[in-house]
Amino acid sequence: MDRLNAFIDRSAPVLLGRLKRLVGFPTVNPPGEDYEAITGYLTRELGKVGLSGSRFPIPGPLLRSSLPAEQHGFPRFNVLGKLKVPGAKKTIHFNAHYDVVPVSGAWRHGNPFSGAVEKGVIYGRGTADMKGSMASLLTALDALQATRSRPLMNIEVSFTADEETDSFLGARWVVDEAPIRPDYAIVMEGAEGNQVCCGHNGTLWLEVTVHGRAAHGSKPEDGVNSLEKMAALVLELEAYKKQIARRTFVTPEGTTMRPTINVGGVFSCGPGSKINTVPAQASFSIDRRVLSVEDHAEAERGLRAYLAAAARRIPGCRITVSKVSENFSCFTKPEHPFFKAMAASVKHVRGKPTAFSVSTGFNDIHYFAHHLGIPTLGYGPGGEDIHAVNERARVGDLVASAKIYANLLTSFAG
Repeated sequence: MDRLNAFIDRSAPVLLGRLKRLVGFPTVNPPGEDYEAITGYLTRELGKVGLSGSRFPIPGPLLRSSLPAEQHGFPRFNVLGKLKVPGAKKTIHFNAHYDVVPVSGAWRHGNPFSGAVEKGVIYGRGTADMKGSMASLLTALDALQATRSRPLMNIEVSFTADEETDSFLGARWVVDEAPIRPDYAIVMEGAEGNQVCCGHNGTLWLEVTVHGRAAHGSKPEDGVNSLEKMAALVLELEAYKKQIARRTFVTPEGTTMRPTINVGGVFSCGPGSKINTVPAQASFSIDRRVLSVEDHAEAERGLRAYLAAAARRIPGCRITVSKVSENFSCFTKPEHPFFKAMAASVKHVRGKPTAFSVSTGFNDIHYFAHHLGIPTLGYGPGGEDIHAVNERARVGDLVASAKIYANLLTSFAG
């Protein structure tokens, strides 16, 4: 391990160069920009570090049936790399998504896709979520090749699309359609530092539309104000927040988790709106986080039933509810030797005892754990201000993650 760690330390500038290049592809989703360019680069990089790299375009009919019309001009690709190790009996799969959320606000270094480095920190959209983990993994694989260190398992790597929406054309497609046969998987996010992720919350995203009746603004009594009805409905949801918060799940590290809802991440008025009209339509979103111990279908039924009952309590409030998307929760007790091996690698590099955590945000662990039924964990370099202004990652964490991946690959045979 000394040779591997020394190579990775020397390669910190190369790691940062890779990450700067990755951040420079503004792969904003939606709509799905620069996917072709970044996947071409990633395929070539996999070849440089010793893996056979392939790029899989999503077929046009599937793309058009899965995406809204305004995104049909943005192709989707998934990248797959493989390394067959002579004598190895098991295969490990590393996964990361390359899409990022949109940007806003004034960034410290101006361009949010600059990858500027300052005082041991690299800034830019995607540095933490989650292009940093790609750069760390590529550096670990480079170290294995350069030092002729033999991994003890066959290696698969997938770099996938659309995690920031629903992963349907990304990790889900890879798990269901790509030529992979892993025994273990690491989704390279969800936990960092001395924590290893063994599960995550699920999501239920709904859009609630409140229907009123338009009228002239000078005679509001002639209409039904959808905004006023929406405001009353949102207030009714305060009791629901308290109701579901009584449900709890205690993670292996001892953290108590509770279901949550976030109202109005997106809200809007209907067509024909004008300052001197009574609004005939208003809508808002609900983000319901589902614990891994909850039944997902029951969580949806309960929320829909509460919304319907609350609307009935508000005079003149008429609503329709539609599902935007959902991602299922996931939890695996960290008892398998794979989890213990990862914990040992983290401790070896970080020098602190390892804890197993459950992420409040969703990621792609559940596709590998549920669809393939294999032990799956989450670990990456992480960062700060994810999805926010001045997203950033620490160089030390990027380097440490590369060392952890290399350590696991040379110490665990499955």
